[in-house]
Amino acid sequence: MLQIFALPEIEELQPNIIFQQYEAPPHWSLEVRTVLDEKFPRRWIGRGGPIPCPSRSADITPLDFFLWGYVKNIIYQSPIRDTDELKSRITAAIQTIDSAMLHRTWLEISYRLDVLRATNGTHIEIVE
Repeated sequence: MLQIFALPEIEELQPNIIFQQYEAPPHWSLEVRTVLDEKFPRRWIGRGGPIPCPSRSADITPLDFFLWGYVKNIIYQSPIRDTDELKSRITAAIQTIDSAMLHRTWLEISYRLDVLRATNGTHIEIVE
């Protein structure tokens, strides 16, 4: 997914982008870091990368501050029987996201980046 879709899209949009790597163990393999070193030489943030991820860094990615919480609130409204039902609920929850929600999310990204610039990257709590 990273090599086939995400990287070509990112490179086309902005060739000098700095990539922030999520540090969960599945995303931290040598193979992933090798690809990041090739595609974003000296331009990626993350554990073991050229730009270390600051401890307690702000959640500025839409997955962190929007998607995970939104989906979790929908899918866990009632007990889940099995993995198939969980997958079905996740799919249904994501399908409820409309263009207005995505627009507000992009505005929030801009706001969070403005806060980081104004505070020189200092950790702060953004109350929603």
